[in-house]
This record gives sequence, structure tokens and C-alpha cells, in this order.
Amino acid sequence: MRDPNPLVAGRGFDELRASGIRVDCDTDSEEARRLNEAFAWWIRKRRPLVTLKTALTLDGSLVLPRLRNGNETRWITSEMSRAEVHRMRHASDAIMTGIGTILADDPLLTDRSGLPRRRPLLRVVLDSRLRLSPKSQVVRSAQGDVLVFTCASVSSARAEKLSSCGVEIFHARARRGRPDLHSVLEEMGRRDILSVMLEAGPLLNQAALEADLVEKVRLFYAPTLVELGSSLPGLPTRKRAHALRVREISGIRTENFGPDFAVEGYLHDVYRDH
Repeated sequence: MRDPNPLVAGRGFDELRASGIRVDCDTDSEEARRLNEAFAWWIRKRRPLVTLKTALTLDGSLVLPRLRNGNETRWITSEMSRAEVHRMRHASDAIMTGIGTILADDPLLTDRSGLPRRRPLLRVVLDSRLRLSPKSQVVRSAQGDVLVFTCASVSSARAEKLSSCGVEIFHARARRGRPDLHSVLEEMGRRDILSVMLEAGPLLNQAALEADLVEKVRLFYAPTLVELGSSLPGLPTRKRAHALRVREISGIRTENFGPDFAVEGYLHDVYRDH
């Protein structure tokens, strides 16, 4: 496919052909578009392409009920679905979540696919009041690959402690007391982050959807029912002016992963939306 960068589009073809190399260009190739969609979006928007990923029961619950012994089952989806999530992380430049997810689950947020990466996976946490604990897994495993956006002071004792642990603290512009998502993604774009995987809870999912900053969704459904009628992840409970429509750019895709299935679609045309 033609390079989406207007400064170089077509020049690579000319150089290859001048060297006697055959070039076939199919502008409608779905495979080529998928391989290049994050770069194409970044070239045009100068911010990363955001994919919202979440796991759900068939009736839309994000959590499973407590067991009789008081414990909670940790995973909604199967091991095969979780392996696919790590392949998604492997394909992303960054993974982003909110402090609520960190406090609730204490995740590592790492790429455990075992595949070689072209660059370290950047782990991004939105933490308006800088509640991130130095004892959390994401901090204890930090090797210059954790970036925290906060509205709090970056010179506080907590910020200095986190910095000493290898965490970068970035003061973000505030919007309603929380890091402004537009400025967060603009800053990531300046760092040449082409793609971001959003793995968060309902509040951050909702904020990203309402700000129209999600380009792609991938929802993993497990064959489990918890509470029929519960709302989908991140969608506002109050009335919307309009519903969000998943586009059929090249068909909404569904895939099976063991007993689960995943639905993938786009909220924007990553090549044509302005």
C-alpha cells in the first residue's frame, strides 16, 4: 500500500522499481491496512490510535460475583483469550489504565507474549491525585517504562519517591480534576507512540468514549451470565444524545478463543476520518 505520509508517498515505490524490484500496490488490501493502521493514524493525527479492550460476561458484567468462601474469581475469560490479549499488548506501543484499576487489581501491565519487541511496552497510568503506591507491581517492576500522568505536584515527596523507582511523572493539564485525555494522547504522540491499548475500568472507558478518542474496540465475551440487563463497559448510564456506532470498515470481525469469542470493530475510519 502507498505510504500514508504525504511527504514520502510513492517515492519508495519509485526507488524499488528503479532498482528492478517488482512492486504490487493494492490500496484496498485489508492485510496491509491492518498492518499500517496505527502508523497511518499517527501520521495524520499526531496522536496514537487507541484500541479499547475489555472482557465481559454475555450480559455485560465486568466483574464476577464473590464465591461463597468470600473470594473472587480473578478471570472472566479463558486462558486462550488472555494469551490473545498478550499478543495485542505485543502489537501495541503502550498500554494505558487508570489508578482505579491499579488500586483494585495491582496488575503488572506487561507483555508476556514471549515475542521480541521493537521497543519496550510503555505502561501508562492516569492518576489525578498521585495515589500510586511504590509497593505496587507496576512500580516495583519499573525500568524506565512506566509513565504517570497526574494533576498533582511533580515535586512532592510521593512524586520524588516514584521517580527514584524508575517511574516518570508528567504533570498533565486538568479537565474536571482529572488528566485531560486529549493532552495525554498528544504528549504520547510527541513521544512517537503509534498505538495505545486501553485496558481500564468503566470510568476511564467512559471518559475516552465520550471524548471521542477511541478508534477501535475489541470485546472478549465469556459464556457466563451474572446479571441480565447490566450495562456495557464504559458506556454512560445517563442518556446519550446519540449511540456509538461500530463501523463496518472491512466487516465487524469475530473470533473464537476456546469457550470465549471476541468482537472487533472501529469507531472511526482510521484512514479517512478528519
